[in-house]
Amino acid sequence: MQRDLTSAPIRDERRAHRLELLGQFSLVDQKGEPVALPLNAQRLVAFMAFHPRGVLRGYVAGSLWPESTQERALASLRYSLWQLRHASVHAINGTRTDLQLVPSLRVDLHDALASVHRLLDRNVSCSDDDLLIEQLTKELLPSWSRDEWVILERERLRQLCLRGLEAICERLLSAGRVQEALAAALAAVREEPLRESAQRALISAYTAEGNQIDARRQYQSYQRLLLKELGLEPSPHMRVLAAALRIPVAQDSPRRASGAGRDRWRLR
Repeated sequence: MQRDLTSAPIRDERRAHRLELLGQFSLVDQKGEPVALPLNAQRLVAFMAFHPRGVLRGYVAGSLWPESTQERALASLRYSLWQLRHASVHAINGTRTDLQLVPSLRVDLHDALASVHRLLDRNVSCSDDDLLIEQLTKELLPSWSRDEWVILERERLRQLCLRGLEAICERLLSAGRVQEALAAALAAVREEPLRESAQRALISAYTAEGNQIDARRQYQSYQRLLLKELGLEPSPHMRVLAAALRIPVAQDSPRRASGAGRDRWRLR
């Protein structure tokens, strides 16, 4: 395939060594020096990080400049590629029809996703690097709120990272590292208080720590929150957990209020 000169590889491998999308956009070279890029060039590199195996130029242009005509969107794409080359950033390889992220570019998002997939695979052992809670609690490009593709990827990543935090808790509890497991469960509940699996992980961590009172309080707090926000009662899984903790569970009061709670939720 014929190479497009606007995206020909840059020989200086000291540039574009690592891309960070969690927390904020940051591009640094091998020396750890930040690389300044215009916003449209940042958006292009970030978008390609979600499609590392390559994608058609037309799809990239239409996604990044959806309100422009195809001709103007493709022109904006060519200019953004020129901006990368002008900044001596080797992040994207291109042909006249396709673009692809440079395989050697390290991306924190890819590292986080790989860690989550290892955590969720019970047949794979994990290192302490996979058990880092901080990397799973950073929001994806939080200041980028106008791009629909960012919003969709942010929610997809959030759901996956919640599963990762719960898996960290489970693995740490199995290893007897109760305090670290508790920190992972607390992080998951902070991210999504209504998520029952996160609440179960936290209650299990309190129980493993020997804090039955905290475990009971957490269950009762979640029960009240669930009733208030959704008009629902805890699932059978949670009720089994409550029975193990000898927590009295009202059988009918949540049901009587459930219809009104759901109506409140629909009106929001």
